Amino acid sequence: MSHTYKYPGIIYLIPTRLGMDQPHLEVLPMSIKRTVGTLDYFIAENEKTARRFIKAIAPKKSQPSLKFELINKFTNAEDIPSFLNPCKEGHNIGLLSEAGCPGIADPGAEVVKIAHQIGVKVVPLVGPSSILLAMMSSGMNGQNFTFNGYLPIDDKERQSAIKALERMSALKDQAQIFIETPYRNNKMLETLVNSLHPNTRICVACDITLTTEMILTKTAAEWKNTKVDLHKRPTIFIVQKDGMY
Repeated sequence: MSHTYKYPGIIYLIPTRLGMDQPHLEVLPMSIKRTVGTLDYFIAENEKTARRFIKAIAPKKSQPSLKFELINKFTNAEDIPSFLNPCKEGHNIGLLSEAGCPGIADPGAEVVKIAHQIGVKVVPLVGPSSILLAMMSSGMNGQNFTFNGYLPIDDKERQSAIKALERMSALKDQAQIFIETPYRNNKMLETLVNSLHPNTRICVACDITLTTEMILTKTAAEWKNTKVDLHKRPTIFIVQKDGMY
């Protein structure tokens, strides 16, 4: 028995590149260009950057015809269901992330949740995810991993969280992934090196897909003798402790 959706419109999840120094179509498949060319309704975090992306991907598309709804920290949660009204009327919508994949460490997840609740078809398009690219290249357990988002800002709470992730990693043979606000990256690496067991592996995946890309996995002890500058550079951190804690 085939599943039927309540409304005729589709919401397409449209990944974007992870940084500014790569041509879009070197890291994004042609399917994104084709899909963007068919859409007039978009949901994005920032209209200006979304328009810039659309113009780069589909330069012949009429910009005045585009209609945007914004989802960011200023959005009223009660307004989000109305963003999907075009789907109810038979129009397709594109959900854009500021960088990488919509719905992954991204406010667009709330739109996708509502789409499922009301019966709108969700179609994810292929594109770069810094989280998965970091995991792929870390040499850690790709069979069992957890993305933890941001760790606490308070020093004591952050150290406690790091030790808890290390224990969980050893107990479940599980890679632990997290991110940090870019201007605190150097402090985060310093805290990891000083808090983790010397043999615990730390992957630092920085500027993924950019010309400045750096992906290194070393033990905490090895990182003590490694100097890198992560300041204001998008970075994924992964830790894994092998064996029982």
